[in-house]
Amino acid sequence: MTLATDAEATAPDAALDLHYWPTPNGWKISILLEELGVPYRLVKVDIRRGDQFEPAYLRINPNNRIPALVDHAPADGGPPLALFESGAIMMYLADKHGRFWSTELRRRHETSQWLMWQMSGLGPTAGQVHHFNEYAAEPVPYAIDRFNNEIHRLYGVLERRLADRPYLAGDYSIADIACWVWVRLWRHHHLDIETFPALAQWLATIAARPAVNRGFRTANEWREGRSTMTPEARAVLLGQRAR
Repeated sequence: MTLATDAEATAPDAALDLHYWPTPNGWKISILLEELGVPYRLVKVDIRRGDQFEPAYLRINPNNRIPALVDHAPADGGPPLALFESGAIMMYLADKHGRFWSTELRRRHETSQWLMWQMSGLGPTAGQVHHFNEYAAEPVPYAIDRFNNEIHRLYGVLERRLADRPYLAGDYSIADIACWVWVRLWRHHHLDIETFPALAQWLATIAARPAVNRGFRTANEWREGRSTMTPEARAVLLGQRAR
């Protein structure tokens, strides 16, 4: 349940601040929070404008990326806890609320390995596919072939995994959420989802969940009217070096 849509808005009963921009990694956390049904505040981090480089944000996330989470009421009763990296945030929230990440040893690590698979493989590869297919200043055929082939391979891994089960690791989990936000962009990956029938069914099943729909739509209006990347935004997003 989203309680605020910018940094100035307040929601006194919300312990969680989600520093956010509507991207796949941001959607992971907004979807999980909606699934958990816990109140949270959205703190707008406009990555096209360079908000991620503000000193206040870098104190939360030294990697100058989104998302980040601040829990003002952590379970240990200590001071506010700041977290970055979407996978780490998902594990923290699932642990704290006891949902979407099994406590049973084998199932828990089965979920963890698919979450790490997404973090290390699916997400980074999809990002490169998007970059070289849609954002590169000029075509780079080798890179296009390299990353398009790899995303096709990764879809095949998911197809085989889902051929005989409804979800990646038993019950619906944080691993499914983490993978879904990238697979739903299959059109940008230049793939035909119907050639992966088990994956297509999984995609539709998760898309039908009301909380997933709410989380995916969280603050999408922030991007409306700016479908074309400006030169300034391109420099911020694609020209980063160490600062």
